[in-house]
Parts: sequence; C-alpha cells; structure tokens
Amino acid sequence: MRRLFVVLAACLLSLAAAAHAYHASIMEVRYNAPKQQLEISLKVFTDDFEKALSVGQPRAISFETTPRAQVTQLTTDLLRKSLAFGTKPGEALPLQFIGFEKDHEAHWLYLAVKLPKPTSSLVLRHQLLLPNFADQMNIVNLDAGGKKQSALFRDGNETQRLMW
Repeated sequence: MRRLFVVLAACLLSLAAAAHAYHASIMEVRYNAPKQQLEISLKVFTDDFEKALSVGQPRAISFETTPRAQVTQLTTDLLRKSLAFGTKPGEALPLQFIGFEKDHEAHWLYLAVKLPKPTSSLVLRHQLLLPNFADQMNIVNLDAGGKKQSALFRDGNETQRLMW
C-alpha cells in the first residue's frame, strides 16, 4: 500500500507544469519522540496555493510579489483552518508555521506540532485545498515509532487516525 502511494506521489509531482490537470499535495510527517513533537513538511503546487490564499483578498496573492509578512500570515491562517493534528478526535493542537521555500513549480511549507504527551497514534484532519479543487488529493506519509505509512485525504475522507 505504501509503495502505491509513493509511486502515485512521485508520478503526480514529477509531472508538474504551470497549468496542471490534477491537484495534489504531499505531506511528510515525522514523529520526534524525544522532543514530543511532529515535524511536518508540506509540498503544494504554487499556483494552487496562491489561488487558495487569494480567496477573500482584494488582490491576488503571489509568493513573488506579495510582501513576505502578508504571505506568511495568510499561509498560517489557511493552514490552521485546513489542518488539525490531535491525539483524539476533535482535538486541534497548536500548529506552528516555521516557514516556506520555493521548489520549481511548488513550495515546501514547514510546520511543527508539540504533543502534550507521548503517543502511538494521531488524528489528522487534512482539508487543504479541498474547497478550491474538486479533485484535490492530499497524500500524507508518516514516519513514527520506526514505522512508515501513507494515507490519502480527499473530499469525504478528510479525517483519519494514523497509528504506529
């Protein structure tokens, strides 16, 4: 199953073009047990993410031309609205947005979530870009407790429990 997700993710992101026919994100989550936190890298297509950031704004948001402080604030707000990490259903632990960097037609977004206690499972609500694109796929690869697993989040399947 993990190989299928990895192959799918690699194919989707390697076919990136300015105007792509699919919408996907890839999230890498690593559970750092000694620090009791989740370390998260999230790759999104730049044009899709800018479109989501622009909703409700007087002008289109661009990583290139919009002031970095404004992009950072809008990104933080969107991520906190779209993602919820918890140790139980309905919980939303504080999400710390660390920063972002450009990677060709995509951007990597970096986050951290401090966990209240050691755990062997995680409840994740991942709705990023689902309101913007009907075909949006959010792929999550988790590395925790010496185990690796993958999950696919789509419209109608936004919340899942991941266990290790």
